[in-house]
Amino acid sequence: MELISSWQNPKIKQLVRLQAKARERREQQLVVVEGAREITIALNNGYVPEQLFVCEEVYAKSDYQDLLPRLSESRCVGLTRAVFEKLAYREGSDGVLALLRPKSHRLDDLKLSANPFLIVLEAVEKPGNLGAILRTADAARADAVIVCDPLTDIYNPNVVRSSIGCLFSVPVAVCSSQEALTWMHERGIKAYAAELQAASWYHHQDFRQPSAVVMGTEADGLSAFWLQNADARIKIPMRGLIDSLNVSVSTAILTFEAMRQRDFK
Repeated sequence: MELISSWQNPKIKQLVRLQAKARERREQQLVVVEGAREITIALNNGYVPEQLFVCEEVYAKSDYQDLLPRLSESRCVGLTRAVFEKLAYREGSDGVLALLRPKSHRLDDLKLSANPFLIVLEAVEKPGNLGAILRTADAARADAVIVCDPLTDIYNPNVVRSSIGCLFSVPVAVCSSQEALTWMHERGIKAYAAELQAASWYHHQDFRQPSAVVMGTEADGLSAFWLQNADARIKIPMRGLIDSLNVSVSTAILTFEAMRQRDFK
């Protein structure tokens, strides 16, 4: 196995560019995934590995010793501990980073259940919020997360990190708001738009039918497009001094109310 010990190595420079810039990820059609658990989830969900970078000194203590045998040795590159620690975003990533080929994220790629529940996000901006919402979607087994008019790359390393790999296990589509609305109407899926000034409490809605909760940004909420075109506008009771919750928290509240009504089936 090749061992890289220099920060100036071309492969390391490529990794740094891919970590930092969405344009590089789009042009090269490669994404960086850090962490043995996250990489394993990605491989289990059909992502194709291009290369695996391993710091064997760190990986020797990993609980995921079956990861390396899944890849041919020609796809594995060794890293010294010094180089790996400069590349790593966090502790506890087991000494591995992978370059993976991204998937297509079209609406028509989604496979829905007979009674789907979706999470729709408009203009999501913060990678950490998107990652947290993907964890909620995974926990609730939502059919999909639809990201409309995104302001962040879904393969941003912070999305991967904050989702703990759920980016790879949850079906995700990226599209415009109009495309999402048309697609949902064609499938009889009702859109419930979350809004501070909405007249209806969220728990008074019937989420047992094909439905989607539509969430906006914390700063601006949903655009007029969704507020005017949603089947209902809903709100969460707020009893304190602040008038809003973090969007990932709000999404979790609405999602698990839907799961409660569906008896968590």
